[in-house]
Amino acid sequence: MILMYSKDVEKILLKVQKPGRYTGGELNSVIKDKSKVDIRFAFCFPDTYEIGMSHLGMKILYSQFNSYDHIWCERVFAPWIDMEALMRERNIPLYALESGDPLTEFDFIGFTLQYELSYTNVLNMLSLAGIPLLSKDRKDLNNIVVAGGTCTSNPEPLADFIDLFFIGEGEEVDLEVIELYRQCKKNGKTKDEFLLLASKIEGVYVPSLYDVEYNSDGTIKAFIAKDGAPETVNKRIIMKMDEAFYPDTFVVPLVEIVHDRAVSEIFRGCIRGCRFCQAGFLNRPVREKSKETILSQCKTLCDNTGYDEISLSSLSSSDYNDIVGLLTCLTEWSDKAGVSLSLPSLRVDGFTDDIMSKIKTVRKSGLTFAPEAGTQRLRDAINKNVREDELLSTCHVAFSGGWTNVKLYFMIGLPTETMEDVEGIAKLGQAVVNEYYRCENRAKGRSVNVTVSASSFVPKPHTPFQWEAQDSIEQILSKQKHLKESITTKKISFNYHDAKTSYLEGVFARGDRKLCKVMLKAAERGFRFDGWNDCFDFDAWMDVFKECGIDPDFYTSRKRSFDEILPWDFLNYGVSKKFLESECSKAYNSEVTPNCREKCSNCGAACYKGGVCVEKR
Repeated sequence: MILMYSKDVEKILLKVQKPGRYTGGELNSVIKDKSKVDIRFAFCFPDTYEIGMSHLGMKILYSQFNSYDHIWCERVFAPWIDMEALMRERNIPLYALESGDPLTEFDFIGFTLQYELSYTNVLNMLSLAGIPLLSKDRKDLNNIVVAGGTCTSNPEPLADFIDLFFIGEGEEVDLEVIELYRQCKKNGKTKDEFLLLASKIEGVYVPSLYDVEYNSDGTIKAFIAKDGAPETVNKRIIMKMDEAFYPDTFVVPLVEIVHDRAVSEIFRGCIRGCRFCQAGFLNRPVREKSKETILSQCKTLCDNTGYDEISLSSLSSSDYNDIVGLLTCLTEWSDKAGVSLSLPSLRVDGFTDDIMSKIKTVRKSGLTFAPEAGTQRLRDAINKNVREDELLSTCHVAFSGGWTNVKLYFMIGLPTETMEDVEGIAKLGQAVVNEYYRCENRAKGRSVNVTVSASSFVPKPHTPFQWEAQDSIEQILSKQKHLKESITTKKISFNYHDAKTSYLEGVFARGDRKLCKVMLKAAERGFRFDGWNDCFDFDAWMDVFKECGIDPDFYTSRKRSFDEILPWDFLNYGVSKKFLESECSKAYNSEVTPNCREKCSNCGAACYKGGVCVEKR
């Protein structure tokens, strides 16, 4: 339980929603004697406990760091608005769950950046901890603010606030930086000396060691490394997944979280090359774990946590090289152990009778597939490589197996999209409904429900669409209205994403350092939880942009030329810019690219000399 501030915190716990978010003391949480550790690391997730505790990256690094006697890693989550108000009223600083100590007592304050609209939470958490927001205002060799995660693929909107970014996968580079800090602390080095030495480690980006020059039109003229910092920062990557660290236990939460089950990571990367998908390009090449390793990790996790459900995690689970063999191996154990298997991220063309029979223990609550676009032309343009007949065949298999609920994920606002493509989403949903009633083996006496979810496309860095213009709010609203009107049956439920939050996401996804002053002013105004409807205030954001003299449309609705210097061009994720340009051009001809196992397209990821790039095809 909480060791410090316990009296102050205990007085307010009964006044907030879900007090279990703030107490600590969970099964398998790690408590150490702080007088016997050299490094204290506060792992901060800039969202609520329920979301952060579901994040696999936090589980991995928390356990890995704590496997070393000289490191104590603790967890910190963004308090919800009711808790924050009481903490500020009573001058209770943001604290870590394991010790109850304030963040000012930690060597490292580390954030994982998974979503652009969590950026204000990063600054709000620092503010709540009493830590200066700007890196230049933190002079000493302590409270080093670091960040990793997907959004560090373009770290520039946070460049003024973060001392050091981890680029790529963190298991090795994080420990190397922690050990460097340990030695610098021991030898009396300054913060600046530490950061300069850290910049020499592959996978580390120190923004204070770089200057940016701009053209008169606001685009970047030059990105300049200083003091011997590398001109290009290469991502770090773990190539041998069987040898990579993986937890043998998870912290078991006290309150229900979003994904409350054990998780087994079966591979990293994706073979498919969908042109909108940032994760698919950032994590190349595909690297798999062996069946034996996966089975061992599943058994150990369930034994040590008590979970009776385990999810197989990847970007596209059915693309595991021998998915049926893996499921056969796992079900022999899980059936006896009373453990159900969850297989998310299924491809439309990957759900077969064999796979269905292996996951029959999963609750028949619904299956999820992502056709992404309503017409074949647009699916080819985005390189989705899924045909309508494959989707209907897959749904037929599911309906025959007893499923009656199907979720279909789409995007609107994709490059080259027309209203005909938008209408095609409704038609495809109707085709799935019709397929249910054609299925003779469907569940008798039950109706079908097809959920059509349409998110708004946001162009992301390091993808073939990184140069594309984003649809305006008005365009997205018009398409959402047309799609809603095109659905003519109550058997289809329609969900869609708020166009204004997608717009702001787009601003920060492809933003540059000039946005740091916007972020600072937003923090001064108390902005946080922008991804939540309860807190998001679009008009207030537009006022901040106006006061800062920045036009957000510059980052969203403007199409870039291939020769423009992009804010993230100095980061190398192994996929060449030339390849991304080629893929972007193919999109306009609806020309598809085969997946990595069918044919190598020379994207550049073969430079890592492993994974799918060296598999026998």
